[in-house]
Amino acid sequence: MRNHRKNTVLAAAAIAALSLGLTACGGGDDASGAKDAGSATASPSTAGTGDGGTAGGATANQTATKGGSGSTGGSASGGSTAGGSTASTGSAGGSKAGSGTGGSTGSTGGKSSAAAPACAYGDIKVTAAKADEVPTEHITLTATNTSGRSCTLLEYPLIAFGPIQTAKDVPAVAKSKPAAPVVLKPGAPAYANVRIALGGAHEDNKVVNEFNVNLFAAQGPAEGSIVVKAPAGGLAVDEAAAKTGYWTYELRNGADEF
Repeated sequence: MRNHRKNTVLAAAAIAALSLGLTACGGGDDASGAKDAGSATASPSTAGTGDGGTAGGATANQTATKGGSGSTGGSASGGSTAGGSTASTGSAGGSKAGSGTGGSTGSTGGKSSAAAPACAYGDIKVTAAKADEVPTEHITLTATNTSGRSCTLLEYPLIAFGPIQTAKDVPAVAKSKPAAPVVLKPGAPAYANVRIALGGAHEDNKVVNEFNVNLFAAQGPAEGSIVVKAPAGGLAVDEAAAKTGYWTYELRNGADEF
């Protein structure tokens, strides 16, 4: 009875041991399976990561492409810089335009007035010639710049037919005034028409063999006078009828007829 029980216990122990072994083996299989399953799961996950990586790569590429576009944008920015250069050129053009067009003409005008001071009596030679008429009622005065530089011949000749201190001032005819002062280059002439009488012999006429011409300065009559010789035979002058035109580049019909 004892032996039978002992054998039964041994058998039970063996079965239990076998059972434990089988359980252990089964557990190993499960772990392996779990591992495999895990690997399988990991594989799609890795694939997903790979795809995500690919997608990430694509995104990176897109970003790079965008970055490239940004780089191109940089080029555009460079273009903008070029535009800036163009703008600079425009500025230069404007600068040039200032020296050329507004600036240039304006500068030239300013330069002309600044570089051409009023003609003084020592700068000008004045000659007189009779008009082609009988009797002589008019003479033409020619003022030539002998200074060697440009000067501005202002207003009209201040004429004295006789001693400067006592001679009557010869008035100017307003309609003969030019639009702008006359600027004479070296050697260039200007003209003034002068009426000396109203024709025929008159008891108030006086024969003049020479007379004085004064010029204007910026603030009024200039100092000094030019002695002008009368044409051959002298001039029969009626001071009451005498009038003078303004200095002009050339005599103008109508404006200089009086």
